[in-house]
Amino acid sequence: MTAGSLSDPGERPRTIKVPWSPSAVAKTRRIVVADLEDRDINPETVGETEIVVSELVANALRHARPLPDGTVRVHWKVKAGVVELEVTDGGSLSTPRPAPQSLWASTGRGLRIVRSLAHEWGVTDERGGRTVWAALGGPSRRRSH
Repeated sequence: MTAGSLSDPGERPRTIKVPWSPSAVAKTRRIVVADLEDRDINPETVGETEIVVSELVANALRHARPLPDGTVRVHWKVKAGVVELEVTDGGSLSTPRPAPQSLWASTGRGLRIVRSLAHEWGVTDERGGRTVWAALGGPSRRRSH
């Protein structure tokens, strides 16, 4: 895990890279939750972030490609109690969007869950990858395009 350098250590951004493997979901969830609990973030926001990071990493593994080094990058920062979370993968041919509501579908609920928990969320395509981001616990300083 690498850290940035801001004046308040509680606001320092964190970035991890996890292997392109199903075990990445649980590993990422444990690391992010432990970090947010250490920062004394509102427990409701921690719980929502736990669900959202699990969904975003699982979606990356299911629908996209790994980054060139065979990983998924997860980045988060906290500012005034708002958690801004990013999951970056190697991209895919389809654009992430919530699936239509279906009573009988066994999959396809991930981004609908993200949409219901996040104050805002969005997708950013960049050279060599795609980032899906979410703000939890309040509005972020970025906006979906």
